[in-house]
Amino acid sequence: MKPLRWLYGEVKTPPMTTAARKEMGFLLRLVQDGEALSMPQSRPMPDIGAGCHELRVTDTGGEWRLVYAVTPEAIVVLDVFKKTTRTTPQTILTRCARRLRDYHRRDAK
Repeated sequence: MKPLRWLYGEVKTPPMTTAARKEMGFLLRLVQDGEALSMPQSRPMPDIGAGCHELRVTDTGGEWRLVYAVTPEAIVVLDVFKKTTRTTPQTILTRCARRLRDYHRRDAK
């Protein structure tokens, strides 16, 4: 099982319901165990970087997203947010790409 490296965000109740938090945790565990998830649970996010995906959880209060990257040594969590628009905002994509670049830069040293 690959470890999780949290660069930003957290999965907790509140603001997520207990059911949404448990579903997000379950999906993360599958990813840690090496399962390749697909729609509707996970969507590739190649605009952020190689190996990046977005976990998707529907909650009573809206949609939650967890952006992660699969690297050789870990599952890197880049962001957790409540989705309020139809598409992922460019600011989130840019922020996640920067966090991933910074992670690889630190890891390369």
